[in-house]
Amino acid sequence: MSVTATRAVGSALGRIEGPAKVTGAAKYAGEQDDIQDVAYVWPVQSTIAKGRIRHIDDAPIRDRPQVLAVLTPDNAPHLQPLADAELAVLQTRNVAYRGQIVAAVVAQTLETAREAAEQLQIEYDEEAHDVELTQDHQSLYKPEHVNPSFPTDTEQGEVDHALATAAFSVDHTYETPALHNNPMEPHATLAIWHGDELTLYDSNQGAYSVQQTLAQLFDLDPAAVHVMSQHVGGGFGSKGTARVNAVLAAMSARLVRRPVKLALHRHHQFAVVGYRTPTIQRIKLGADADGRLTAISHDVVEQTSTLMEFAEQTAIATRIMYAAPNRRTTHRLARLDMPTPRWMRAPGECPGMYALESAMDELAIECDLDPLELRIRNEPARDPESGKPWSSRSLVECLRDGADRFGWAGRDPRPAVRYDGSWLVGTGVAASTYPAYAGPATAAARAERDGTFVVRITASDIGTGARTALTQIAADALRVGTDVVRVDIGDSAFGQANIAGGSMGTASWGWAVTKACTELREEVGRHGEIPVDGIEVHADTSAEIEARTGYKFQGFGAQFAEARVNVDTGEVRVPRLLGVFGVGRVINSRTARSQLIGGMTMGLSMALHEEGVLDPAFGDYVNHDLAEYHVASCADVTDIAAHWVDEQDDHVNPMGSKGIGEIGIVGTAAAVANAVHHATGVRVRDLPIRLDKLLGRLPTRTG
Repeated sequence: MSVTATRAVGSALGRIEGPAKVTGAAKYAGEQDDIQDVAYVWPVQSTIAKGRIRHIDDAPIRDRPQVLAVLTPDNAPHLQPLADAELAVLQTRNVAYRGQIVAAVVAQTLETAREAAEQLQIEYDEEAHDVELTQDHQSLYKPEHVNPSFPTDTEQGEVDHALATAAFSVDHTYETPALHNNPMEPHATLAIWHGDELTLYDSNQGAYSVQQTLAQLFDLDPAAVHVMSQHVGGGFGSKGTARVNAVLAAMSARLVRRPVKLALHRHHQFAVVGYRTPTIQRIKLGADADGRLTAISHDVVEQTSTLMEFAEQTAIATRIMYAAPNRRTTHRLARLDMPTPRWMRAPGECPGMYALESAMDELAIECDLDPLELRIRNEPARDPESGKPWSSRSLVECLRDGADRFGWAGRDPRPAVRYDGSWLVGTGVAASTYPAYAGPATAAARAERDGTFVVRITASDIGTGARTALTQIAADALRVGTDVVRVDIGDSAFGQANIAGGSMGTASWGWAVTKACTELREEVGRHGEIPVDGIEVHADTSAEIEARTGYKFQGFGAQFAEARVNVDTGEVRVPRLLGVFGVGRVINSRTARSQLIGGMTMGLSMALHEEGVLDPAFGDYVNHDLAEYHVASCADVTDIAAHWVDEQDDHVNPMGSKGIGEIGIVGTAAAVANAVHHATGVRVRDLPIRLDKLLGRLPTRTG
């Protein structure tokens, strides 16, 4: 396919919906003020981690003024069973984890619903629970595949022999904690029934996906379910599929026969919408005397729930990053009495690359090589797993360009030798990667008599600027200015489309928009004059997506970090972060930079702050709010810069673009950890890098 230069694509067009957002005109799921007679539902969460509900004393609550209903497993509407057992809300008295929704109160006001829900009396038959992930957990098993459909294990060559005979080797275990994605807008739904037809205003990353799921749950024709998500205040993966808020709101609305609104509290977010599984990763690397890898082994232990299986693809990136003749990756799961892990920005690649890129840094020290040089020497000509050629791969260019921008040359490789007063100073580097996915989508494009154009597609803009990027793509395909193009998104009535996830939103939707708009332009040309009722065409990209098999499509990048560690307090500061990426053609330079910097900021937060702290005694994360679950603040985010190299990719899609939503977070934590080691000589292999992991291990201040 040919990628040609155009006018709108590549520019820094401001967000189309920006004025609506800053003036409050943009309406989110919970802000549909024109809907009348709205009731409110408040969930009741389990206070035990495992067991069964013995009794619910709901009569006193039902008799309260303004309370419309109390939903329990005894009276909740029946749902059809799905593979996603987390969506079987109130379908059983069994309790699978602490925080599971076990009842709900619907009332005329939010305050009444919450107060009543908090006073509902529930008695349990509690059982002993198991919530701690360990490397040798007794329940460890091999899943059939890892998310979404990768083989669980892979092996090539004689890994153990190659490791035993390597000139240089490392063998270390790295751990990442449970991480919780907390978008600014909570998970929210407004549900309305009109007979047997359901309308949802829902905060999600894919209205079509939610439509299909709710239709199955309530045994409806999908055409009877209408899902709208015009504006979404973030998701990070937690809104990638239907969540319990949509189900509970719909159940409640059907029961009380009036519109019902549910916006999850921040506490709910830590239990019922998913989180990143903790991981325990053992990495073994072997290299010859020249620093070329002879063996790579990456074994992962992580957790899932007893309700359903979610296997994060943590070792997948290791399979494609570096050349080595002997390779092995494995994934093992422990079934725990915990909520089911889900997607969180760059699932798999993010925690997996923290371990791999930390190990590469440790191997570089063993080999007495610059960490950049070690990576460059192990650059694979083709995908090491499949043998396919890369559609494009710019990792080496990103490393070299980043080194020049960062001032890497002349770096003293010795750790713990550079002081600035009470601060030890160091620098680190790590690679980034993320697949360039695409999924089938349908789009409609219409030419109006007044010279304007309307494009409709079930895309979702979760703050990424998707609406703006699609406007640019449409304008160029139509060969008109962006001022005469309107792109309507976030409505399941527009047909099948992929979710805003996996960094494939723009690639998937843009492909369909390009096809529809190109065909419309040609149709308008054939007509010569647009009729009064306009001209509309529909396009589907299923066949084109299925034919995309000849290459390995992957984005790459390089992350550089400077770390400062106070020798007296153990405080860690990161005054500089730099990322350089090869992500194909950039659709919008302004929103692209925003996405990359946002990912890097989230990676910095992962490195230094974020951690779900488990209390095994009652089986839950104790820091389940943003007061105690720490994320990067303005004081932590100083000089963060993102750049990209010019990467021409004529194979990946008609736009020549790769996803940018997730690659920014991948590798950041490793770059920071490597910089902390260079500054202090202390290697932290379990995130986050807290004060207590450094104090007592730091060198004594000199001078």
